[in-house]
Amino acid sequence: MRINWGTGLVIGMALFISFIMFFIITMSTDKKYSYDLVAEDYYKKELQLQEDIDAATNEAELKTPVIGTKTKAGYVLQFPETFNPKNITGKVFLYRPSGKQLDFDIPIELSTSNLLIPDNRLLDGRWNITVNWEYEGKKYHFQKAIIY
Repeated sequence: MRINWGTGLVIGMALFISFIMFFIITMSTDKKYSYDLVAEDYYKKELQLQEDIDAATNEAELKTPVIGTKTKAGYVLQFPETFNPKNITGKVFLYRPSGKQLDFDIPIELSTSNLLIPDNRLLDGRWNITVNWEYEGKKYHFQKAIIY
């Protein structure tokens, strides 16, 4: 049996469309290819953006801003030493882009100007650290991407 070029073209197009449909259905239904959103409540976070920008501006105006360094014990955040550590409040949010289940918060409760994030809480790889803190009614925002 001989197939002419028109029939071959139709068969080729049908096979291509079948492959594409198989690929789309597999990618949309298989749990292995499921990815988390960066944030579940991203609309709410968008509304808070101007407040974060103002707090980041306050952070930039400090003579000694928050400094983060990696040590053997973990990751140390050093707050300005001119501030009374007992009056600093807020939280540290650590975001792991590769897995939502690794994200966590740490409340800021200081007795010295340093806050240690323990080594056992941080896996090797990329982390985004966001520090939202307040001192005497003024808000500050520090954000940094690190490779731990």
